[in-house]
Amino acid sequence: MSAPNSSLAERYGAPPRWRRFALIGLVVVVVGALAAVWTWITIEQSDPPVSSELISSEIVDDHTATAVIRVQWGDEPVAARCTVRALAHDKAVVGQATFEPAADEGPDHSVEIATERRATAVENIGCTAEDQPRPR
Repeated sequence: MSAPNSSLAERYGAPPRWRRFALIGLVVVVVGALAAVWTWITIEQSDPPVSSELISSEIVDDHTATAVIRVQWGDEPVAARCTVRALAHDKAVVGQATFEPAADEGPDHSVEIATERRATAVENIGCTAEDQPRPR
């Protein structure tokens, strides 16, 4: 035998009606705040001050590798430092070069990397600027 819902509410007490509306309002506020923060982060990070990409690389000999890095500035050129490294067949870093690109030299920069042994690959770590600590 089951008791109707009204007898349960009479026996144990019904939750107040405002609780449901308060919970829905709280969820709307939290989701809205998270959406606003996510939108702000997306817009802020979509145009970094400087970014780079590896265009080409060549293993010259047992102690030298070269790379062409394309550097792109955001709104205006800023002082940046870019890092490129050479890797051996066992994935060990065998050489690294850091350079400061100049905007007036054009977007493509040729970099020579001195290696301790023969490299098999060149990896672009990225560029950093004063307001951009994470390499891109």
